[in-house]
Amino acid sequence: MMVFQAIILVVLFLVEIAALAALGYWGFHVERGLVLRILLGIGTPLLTAVFWGMFIAPKAAFPVTIPVRALLQLIVFGLSAAALYASGRTGLAVTFAVVALVDMAFVYSLKLYEWQHS
Repeated sequence: MMVFQAIILVVLFLVEIAALAALGYWGFHVERGLVLRILLGIGTPLLTAVFWGMFIAPKAAFPVTIPVRALLQLIVFGLSAAALYASGRTGLAVTFAVVALVDMAFVYSLKLYEWQHS
């Protein structure tokens, strides 16, 4: 069981990294000027990472309750899937959303969030 739990947490970490990559991909593919693409491509994942560290990360600067944490994760993952979809990567957006939701379901049903915070 410990191996399965470790795999679930590793997948969650990879989903978090993929969310940042998806937001960066979207930013760099916005059909506007070069400066805006660079700002969005770098700024969006950077701001998301700061937000994650402040409220969602295991050692968040401002820890929130478990339900709020789950909601914030869903919002970040949902926006990342929407960013992929808006970039024309529909299949990748759906795959990302499904993996994120399934992994979150395992994390919260197995109460692995408690392990992350200990």
